[in-house]
Amino acid sequence: MTKKEIVRSISENLELTQQCTKEIVQKTFDTIIATLVAERRVELRNFGVFEVKRRAPRKARNPRTGEPVAVEEKYVVTFKPGKVMEDKVAEIALKKKGRMRKGEGRGSKGEGEG
Repeated sequence: MTKKEIVRSISENLELTQQCTKEIVQKTFDTIIATLVAERRVELRNFGVFEVKRRAPRKARNPRTGEPVAVEEKYVVTFKPGKVMEDKVAEIALKKKGRMRKGEGRGSKGEGEG
């Protein structure tokens, strides 16, 4: 899903113009980014936690030449999903397993009859 699709979905649900919704969505993203830069952590209850973490400098290897390469320290954004999100995503696997079990029985029942 793209930002444009998110804007369209929200604007339809809330009966707002897409332009107004686009501004709200962009301001939300801008605020999250600014907060990560300033405070290094954004916690959205029932959604998850964005956090800035430091990656220490390390030695890596160039895959083409095999030469050692120094990788400088850097800061990366990590995301840990909240409980509600984890539960909703886990439902996908349960539904998929349920469909497979139902589908397995259909093909075998009528075979050989005729």
